Amino acid sequence: MTSFPGRPARWASALAILSAAFLIAPGAHALEEQRGEAAAIKACDQRLCTILVQKNPKGDDLKCSLTKTWARSTIKEADSHKLSWAFGDAQCSVDVNLNRAVLVSAVTDDQRKLRVPPHTVNCVVEQEGKLQKVTATLSPKIYFKDGKADKIWVNLTNVEGPAGIKATLQTAAQLADTLGLFHRRMIKSINRYVERHCPKTFPQLVATSPQPSTPKASKADKK
Repeated sequence: MTSFPGRPARWASALAILSAAFLIAPGAHALEEQRGEAAAIKACDQRLCTILVQKNPKGDDLKCSLTKTWARSTIKEADSHKLSWAFGDAQCSVDVNLNRAVLVSAVTDDQRKLRVPPHTVNCVVEQEGKLQKVTATLSPKIYFKDGKADKIWVNLTNVEGPAGIKATLQTAAQLADTLGLFHRRMIKSINRYVERHCPKTFPQLVATSPQPSTPKASKADKK
């Protein structure tokens, strides 16, 4: 499973893996993409990158209302011998609300455990020609070390929906948190998002971000 703005795994990961569904790459889909879907993702992407690149703890928190639509073929790219997607297309929505100061400290402190408050993801999933409603609540945890993501837990706390879909999501979360399935991929996505995606996509943020100050030499040093 992969990312979000441009490539879904990045975004989902960068937003602390709000849903396993947000860890998939984009593609064509039968479910109709909502008007403004891509624009909202892009705007939120820029706001998140601004926080992570400029590292200013003062200012507005990250708040975005997002929807993403995925094709079944795209979701199945994440299939493994332990887990397989047996359903159709999916469309999920989430209201993201992350504390700005906490995000900044995660990428600036020597060690930091980022605890994402519970977020509820509302989805519709195609199953045997019908659209089924699925609701999942997650409260992810990401451990940062020296400014880089080092460990991650999806921490799925509740799922409501048809039994088959519910069991698949619960199994995915359990495999991720106990056996580390998708763990390496999610960690890689988070770090690539912070270190590569943001500076490359929004170079103006790097140009305007404050540079670390150089300590002035003391009189003793000048001698």
